[in-house]
Amino acid sequence: MIESHDLFHEFPEHAETIRKLTLANDDFVKMMRDYDDVDHKIQRIEQRVEAASMMYEEELKKLRVGLKDKLYKMIVATV
Repeated sequence: MIESHDLFHEFPEHAETIRKLTLANDDFVKMMRDYDDVDHKIQRIEQRVEAASMMYEEELKKLRVGLKDKLYKMIVATV
């Protein structure tokens, strides 16, 4: 089974802060959408719904990690 990497699963201890940021910070919302889009692409590749080279999949995973790091910094700066 493919594991979800959405922010609420990644940072359950910060769920309330994530909700607050989605209501108050447009930059956070845009970055979260970008993160979710990349995560969705990775899930489709891992589920073999879409074909992709290993290099492309790795690039997507690096992008997801970078976005997650930036989002996490925004989350902890708000706490």
